[in-house]
Amino acid sequence: MSELKPGSDVRQQQLIAWLASQDVPAGGNLAPASADASFRRYFRYQAGKESFILMDAPPPNEDCRPFVKVASYLEAMSLNAARVIGADLDQGFLLLTDLGKTQYLDELTRNPARAPSLYDDAINTLVKMQSAGSQHRAMLPPYDAKLLDVELSLFHDWLCEKHIGIGFSVNDEMAWRDTCSLLIGNALDQPQVFVHRDYHSRNLMVVETNNPGILDFQDAMNGPVSYDLVSLLKDCYIRWPAEQIRAWTEAFYVRNELLHGQMDLETFVRFFDLMGVQRHIKAAGIFARLNHRDGKPGYLGDIPRTLGYIVDLVPDYPELGFVVDLITETILPKFEAPA
Repeated sequence: MSELKPGSDVRQQQLIAWLASQDVPAGGNLAPASADASFRRYFRYQAGKESFILMDAPPPNEDCRPFVKVASYLEAMSLNAARVIGADLDQGFLLLTDLGKTQYLDELTRNPARAPSLYDDAINTLVKMQSAGSQHRAMLPPYDAKLLDVELSLFHDWLCEKHIGIGFSVNDEMAWRDTCSLLIGNALDQPQVFVHRDYHSRNLMVVETNNPGILDFQDAMNGPVSYDLVSLLKDCYIRWPAEQIRAWTEAFYVRNELLHGQMDLETFVRFFDLMGVQRHIKAAGIFARLNHRDGKPGYLGDIPRTLGYIVDLVPDYPELGFVVDLITETILPKFEAPA
């Protein structure tokens, strides 16, 4: 097994010691694989033709148990999610199957012509997750009004107040609460299903068989039927034309038998659009928090794209007037245009 360079941190040394106790070939190389927006880190262990992923999720900041639980649910659904091979929950170490190095985002950026087939696979997989997940969703935490409201507050507290320096008047606070009530009600009024919560181009891997490979599913919940579709189609990291998003939305609606007889297409589209507002408000707040609390400024560049989805809804959703005016007149001028 490769040795770490001088100065490597204690967690990495502990991870290597634990890996030596696992049923993997000896003499391989260990290298950083990726990091995400949390405290987790990932390493790739390559031994000949065999490759594995190691997750370092340090307690008490991270808890591996939800990942292990949800991984078992996804495996039971015959979905191609990262599978747990070994675990030390006390130390926060997991040994996982390796789904490769090609994120959807990377492949779509290099080769946009592959978008139809890749999104077709992702939509089919999402439909299957919601259908097959019906027997597991009751064991997941509920995506309830309290959590939805906490997520919305990230925008108010971290982006508006902390990052931009906006002071909300009494009338502004009232308008903000009205917006939150609208978005929370929209989420709770939808059919509730198995929700991945981060089903987007950075957490889907391009694989040859049973595409896509699914990552970062530990925060799964029992929540709104449109949530994961919004994450996928109105992605914070890559943007598609509105007509293409509409076509993919209709494809999901047609293929998802859970929706048949419950609502017409336009009702679903409204659920989808307003769910997107909640998600994008939350995401923009998280990006600001990552900068100020965690020292990760790289996500700030994704805020214009993320909030742009909300601005696009102006003609059809006048009830969003307060938040749209806030975004267009005060927030977006502080950022450069998205790439």
